[in-house]
Amino acid sequence: MTNNRSGRGKSRRNAATATPSNRIRSSAERTDLPVQKNDEAVIDIIGMNHDGEGVGRVEGFTLFVPGALPGEKVRVKVLKTKKQYGYAKLLDIAQASPDRIAAPCAIYDQCGGCQIQHMSYEAQLSWKRQHVVDVLERIGKLSVVTESSEHTGQVLAASADGNADRMSRVQGVVVHPTLGMSEPWRYRNKAQVPIGVTEGGLVGGFYARGSHRIVDMNTCLIQDERNDEVVARVKEIGRMLGISAYNEETGRGLLRHVVVKTAFRTGEMMLVLVTNGRDIPHADAWIGSIREHIPHVASICQNVNTKRTNVIFGDETRVLWGCDVIYDYIGNVQFAISARSFYQVNPVQTEVLYSKTVEYAGLTGKETVIDAYCGIGTISLFLAQHADQVYGVEIVKEAIDDARSNALLNEMRNVKFEVGASEDVIPAWKEQGITADVIVVDPPRKGCDPRLLDTILEMKPERVVYVSCNPSTLARDLRILEDGGYSTVEVQPVDMFPHTVHVECVVVIYREEKH
Repeated sequence: MTNNRSGRGKSRRNAATATPSNRIRSSAERTDLPVQKNDEAVIDIIGMNHDGEGVGRVEGFTLFVPGALPGEKVRVKVLKTKKQYGYAKLLDIAQASPDRIAAPCAIYDQCGGCQIQHMSYEAQLSWKRQHVVDVLERIGKLSVVTESSEHTGQVLAASADGNADRMSRVQGVVVHPTLGMSEPWRYRNKAQVPIGVTEGGLVGGFYARGSHRIVDMNTCLIQDERNDEVVARVKEIGRMLGISAYNEETGRGLLRHVVVKTAFRTGEMMLVLVTNGRDIPHADAWIGSIREHIPHVASICQNVNTKRTNVIFGDETRVLWGCDVIYDYIGNVQFAISARSFYQVNPVQTEVLYSKTVEYAGLTGKETVIDAYCGIGTISLFLAQHADQVYGVEIVKEAIDDARSNALLNEMRNVKFEVGASEDVIPAWKEQGITADVIVVDPPRKGCDPRLLDTILEMKPERVVYVSCNPSTLARDLRILEDGGYSTVEVQPVDMFPHTVHVECVVVIYREEKH
């Protein structure tokens, strides 16, 4: 899979405070803080933090309140206090936000998978944009303009001309409205379900909030229905065959996780049984029953993980039946998906994200593009359709193997992939005479390695396109590029994970001077 959505979530500085008459104190009193554990207070919620918790204040002391929305007046009970902030439990809503809705998921209060189902989808999209604006201003020290048709027209005109100098004179960064989904449910193509056991037998679902206790679940409203169907059938067959579940405390038991991958375009499905050992009792009966009841499963794999760890996959994967990969498309690019390969979990919004990346790259068919953090080549292959040559680099060898296979699968010969750290490989390419007109980065949540940013500044591409899954590290990295002679022009938030606090962004950054 990250979100602050509206101007209401922008700042904590103007919080309304609870007066002493609104507060119910416990008998013990602390002198250094206005509230202590078990105190109750009535407060105004004036924002929402990046975890989706409401933000309010008591005499200047900040309280984070899960479940509260900006604009609400709520009664809370303080659960924990630290030096500058504390956490409180929502007891009552005295005045509800117009953005509050009833969460449709029956287990929403127990499961931590979604954080803001209780907020209307329109409000979610607004809050996510505002979250991006806030961190760009606070961390990146960037000036974000109030978007207007006139300003946007200037940006687009300069972009169309490829005029980097004129782009730099268009003052301020435009943060566009978040691109959301027309149907923001059932969007995930992959389920990873931990398996446990209760008195009733094998269970699988989710970890109860703040624990490793597995709560059984039959449906998840953000999962594709077919994933729910396969997981339910696997649990049913496992109970029937007496398959044991892995126990984290003892390290015993067989079945650890059930992983299901569904290709939205082709309809193919892969089932991966993650086991604590290689031997599966009644394996033939299990496979036969799965094939009989779930005929659209094209691949059944086993991954062996015997380590005492919370990491899902082990090192060994084998095919129990069917193919070793399934195939899917993003746009008109085909991808082979193996048991352990990374593939974006929301294919509908992935196409939106990558199309915007290609748009911001401004390709005419003559450019050389470097794709840092290229993974299995998803963005690289999108770019290769519009560029002269694309070079992808990724530190994970297995991902590069998949990227090369995907290039062959699509008969794309103008793309080259190499294993290694971007900050090492790209300078080596430069020594070989390979220079980039455009560099695309799609780093993990921790953002770009500082050495990669230094490499970009040394190579001086005309433009950089930054695909981000963490607005905070994005803002930090943009500040470094700005200080190095680049200008951030446009930011497009994309809602890849509706009903969660996560938000992706695509950013176009121009070099201010031509060298």
